[in-house]
Amino acid sequence: MGRTSAFDRDDVIRAARDVFWARGYAETGIGELEQATGLKRSSIYHAFGSKKGLFEAVVARYLDEVVRSRIGRLREPDAGPEALERYIAEMRAAIASGTPRAQAGCLLLNAACAPVVDDDPDVRALVTGYTDELRSAIAAGVDSARPEISAGSRAALAEVCASLVIAALAVARVDPDAADRSLEAVLTAVASWDAGAVSVYT
Repeated sequence: MGRTSAFDRDDVIRAARDVFWARGYAETGIGELEQATGLKRSSIYHAFGSKKGLFEAVVARYLDEVVRSRIGRLREPDAGPEALERYIAEMRAAIASGTPRAQAGCLLLNAACAPVVDDDPDVRALVTGYTDELRSAIAAGVDSARPEISAGSRAALAEVCASLVIAALAVARVDPDAADRSLEAVLTAVASWDAGAVSVYT
């Protein structure tokens, strides 16, 4: 019979998530992870393989508990035309809340801003996978919000909206007001988008 781990894996992932979220992937040292999780580095490496392995476990949990709980509603068949507006309202409220998590910004976009992403294809893939999933969900929200315009116009609008959301998440930790303005611009774009605007993007 194998030896039972003397720690709760979920607790370790949550503790590590807070460190990665506040510090970013590149700036987080293994010593900080030891202190936060209460584990020695040998135990961290045994359970997760490496710092990157722990980060990957954190990202998987972050996507399930934080990201997909919000963007998943944009893809529901009965999401309705207000789904994107509700998503943006939730994002604005979260950023305005001033909680430590809100002030830390987006876990994955924080990682994207670090030089390590250019050198580590696995971390880069995590970040690009996240932004692809976000873009897809926002596109679904745009489809529900503006079904009367052409598919090409909706695609162009969705790209604008996704770019504004990603910009907001990227600056939320340093300039919450700018993040809020970017999110407000999403609603303005959706409400005022002209079907003819697609010609600018094609």
